[in-house]
Amino acid sequence: MLTRPRRREQSVARQVLVLQLIAVLVLVVTALALATYDARADIRAGARDEAVSVAQAVARTPLVHEAIASGDPSALLQPYAEAVRVDTGVDFVVVMDTDRTRWSHPNPDLLGQKFIGNIAAALEGRVFTEEYEGTLGPSIRSIVPVFATESSRQVVALVSVGITLTQLDDLLLDEFWDIVVAAVAVLLVGVVGAGLIAQRLRRQTHGMGEREITRMYEYYSAVLHAVREGLLLIDLEGRVQLVNDEARRLLSLPDDVVGRSLDDLGLPPALVQAAAGERGADEVYVTGDHVLVASSSAAFWDGKEVGAVVTLRDHTDLQAVTGELDTVRGLTESLRAQTHEAANRLHTVVSLIEMGRPDDAVDFVTDELKVAQMLTDRLVGAVGDPVVAALLLGKSAEAAERGISLTVTGELPASFDVGSPRDLVTVLGNLVDNAIDAVAGSAEKRIVVHLEGSPTHVRLVVGDSGPGLTPEEAAHALERGWTTKADAGGLHGVGLALVSQVARRLGGGVTIGRSDLGGAELVVVLGEQP
Repeated sequence: MLTRPRRREQSVARQVLVLQLIAVLVLVVTALALATYDARADIRAGARDEAVSVAQAVARTPLVHEAIASGDPSALLQPYAEAVRVDTGVDFVVVMDTDRTRWSHPNPDLLGQKFIGNIAAALEGRVFTEEYEGTLGPSIRSIVPVFATESSRQVVALVSVGITLTQLDDLLLDEFWDIVVAAVAVLLVGVVGAGLIAQRLRRQTHGMGEREITRMYEYYSAVLHAVREGLLLIDLEGRVQLVNDEARRLLSLPDDVVGRSLDDLGLPPALVQAAAGERGADEVYVTGDHVLVASSSAAFWDGKEVGAVVTLRDHTDLQAVTGELDTVRGLTESLRAQTHEAANRLHTVVSLIEMGRPDDAVDFVTDELKVAQMLTDRLVGAVGDPVVAALLLGKSAEAAERGISLTVTGELPASFDVGSPRDLVTVLGNLVDNAIDAVAGSAEKRIVVHLEGSPTHVRLVVGDSGPGLTPEEAAHALERGWTTKADAGGLHGVGLALVSQVARRLGGGVTIGRSDLGGAELVVVLGEQP
């Protein structure tokens, strides 16, 4: 069974264009109607004023009084009234007696006949206007009294001046076409403006309909909130245009982050540079309480770069486990070396026995066990936690294998409320590793680890006999990516940043100074000062 293909909905731009055209057309037609109505009202008001003015001027003319006093008023008033009618453009000028008898009229056949219309108000001495259908058809007329004298209120005659509605309609038609021309011009401007707006809207919405945009927004929003990676969309000016919940959590971003510049968010400078310009994949950054792996790539639309997409993954726990794994691996290597050394010593013991010197064999074994047991007892006694003690034992063995003297002084409480053994492993492991690397090329290879603290406060000091750090190097040592190693790779420069992160998280800090051994000394304080 064939199905009819789904008809693609009209784009938002087209719908807006149609609505704008309808709105413009309605506005123009309404404006045209109102303008025509207003012009009609103005024309009729002007006609009334003109009729009153002409009638009053005729009523005040001395010729009217002369004609009334003569025996034949029409002989004087008819030519005068017609001349006024022609000069002023009105349709009729009628001078009449108070009994309605016409003394002038555009149609000479109507002279002497009665005037048709209302004259009561004029007989009382008032100016009167009305719209009335007389002998010349519907007209707007005014009726003005003629007084005997200027000071007298005695009405001796009446003057009526009118303009037919046909003439007014002709005037309105002339103005109507002017209004139509203006309306057409406004309509054209509106259509062109609506077309330009629709074209711009079509570019911005990429020709999609409202349901397509709604679905896209709903799907994109659902995906952004569902993914377990942080996502940032940065425009070409370095402003955040899109951010999901995971990115807000990992970077501790405020609610009003959208539209703000990266420089104003308190992010690590290296991360800001990577997001704004430098493109890279799987770069490690330390920010706040998190170790992040960030990837940045350019974002394109229709072949044009519109910004950058930054993805963030939380590797805090992974980095901590990796540090512990490195510690265990080092301990394993040390145990392997010790196993090899133990095999050599066992061969020595066997050889002494075969040579018939058992007393020397016993003394040799006793001395070796005594040295190893003393080191173990000293470290276990100084560090109550077995994990931390195992770490220091492994580091001591690694240092001894590389010809480095590692001394542990002081002690830690059997139990404490500052952080966890994992935090101490992260701090001590990175500090000792850095110290071992620092003294590797020195003539005197010595490292001193000093431990002290209470259940609520721990102080760790690691000093070495290496070359130390200059003030400028010390100022940058805790930054992510900073390292003095010549063969530094992408994961170097993270250790001290992790140490600083743990210290800050536990309410302490890291201080870098000069050791009594001549090299660097790092002091890490965890917890509140006593």
